[in-house]
Amino acid sequence: MNDNYLCFITMKNKIFKLILLLFIAILIIGMVTFLIKDYIQSKKITPPPPPEVKLAWGFPVDSIKVDTFSVQKNQCLSDLLTIRGVDLSTIDQIAKNSKLVFDVRHLKSGNTCYLIRDKKTLTPTHFIYEESPINFYTFELKNNLKVTRGIQDVDTIRSSMSGTIESSLWNSFIDRGADPNLAIALSDIFAWTVDFFGVQKGDRYRFIYDEYRVNGKYAGIGKIYCATFESEGEKTNAYLFEKNGQVGYYDEAGNSLRKAFLKAPLSFSRISSHFSASRFHPILKIRRPHYGVDYAAPTGTPVYSIGDGVVSQKAFQAAGGGNYLVIKHNSIYTSQYMHLSKFANGITPGVRVKQGQLIGFVGMTGLASGPHLDFRIFQNGSPVDPLKVKTPPVEPISTPNKIFFNAVRDSMDKQLEQVAYPTTVTPLHRR
Repeated sequence: MNDNYLCFITMKNKIFKLILLLFIAILIIGMVTFLIKDYIQSKKITPPPPPEVKLAWGFPVDSIKVDTFSVQKNQCLSDLLTIRGVDLSTIDQIAKNSKLVFDVRHLKSGNTCYLIRDKKTLTPTHFIYEESPINFYTFELKNNLKVTRGIQDVDTIRSSMSGTIESSLWNSFIDRGADPNLAIALSDIFAWTVDFFGVQKGDRYRFIYDEYRVNGKYAGIGKIYCATFESEGEKTNAYLFEKNGQVGYYDEAGNSLRKAFLKAPLSFSRISSHFSASRFHPILKIRRPHYGVDYAAPTGTPVYSIGDGVVSQKAFQAAGGGNYLVIKHNSIYTSQYMHLSKFANGITPGVRVKQGQLIGFVGMTGLASGPHLDFRIFQNGSPVDPLKVKTPPVEPISTPNKIFFNAVRDSMDKQLEQVAYPTTVTPLHRR
């Protein structure tokens, strides 16, 4: 019995060893096979990817020929296309087809155009008109003669600029060869806090903004994120903040840079006449525009400035506004106060006044049938209805948003510190 048991144990050990050897052999064969396959794969030559097809306005550039030209003064669509081999019936039809997309009567002198031709036959197939560096219109000259609007791929680049004023803000941009739209955007930001008509030589600015480029070429400006304007040692900062419905430019404390006007420049009993393009004049007995609001009030009623500004005119007009004042609030808004009985003390041209400051008293000087204030507001030099002027909200950054604003402000300050002021006027060479 013991011999049988020993024989069984011996046989069991041999089978176990055999199975183990077989497993090891299979494992080695598998590893060798994997290594051989990996080696073979590494030696294979991977074919190169197909060449990228270059496109222009959606057309493969290797199959088209492009004629480039620009709209000349007084040229119309037919002038541009007939001399380039497009028949009048086709031009007439695409002009009709384009009415809901683009009015071909609005071609602008100087804008660039392209005529796409088949490279083999040189037959005109498409006409492209660039409305701007970003927007263009494609006119099909074959088949259904469709007209479609296209948008170029735009790269947005974070940029910065600084400058020192020699004569005016506008000229400082022109001297640098910069886009004058930047000067307009910057003056709009600071319009309520900086008098750009009173800038001094040596005043300076710097800001960070988005610049648009199409195919590497300058194509316009985007947002201005932050800016600094320094005048006679005083610095004004502006930070763009957008969160939870709060959108605008704020100073370092989170206060809006824009200011609202007073709803009315006086306490009045009633409005006796509204803003109108054709009002019957009570004295002249004719119809003519009345670009203001008449507030009926007793003679001597105090009149206040609706906002901070500088007195630009103080005069008397016998056949019109009588004693009147003009206050320039910023580069956008001006207010006018007419038929005053007298002016407040110290109110002379060049004097800076504050919102709510006494400037005069109601009267009926000039052409007036009774005591009242004829009050007018001008926006960019054009009269607007004072009752419909919508000044932007002036609330400071809300408490819940303050922590986010502070983070934006601190980040922008660090970036602005890296923008050096120029020591000489150096052209930007951007366009």
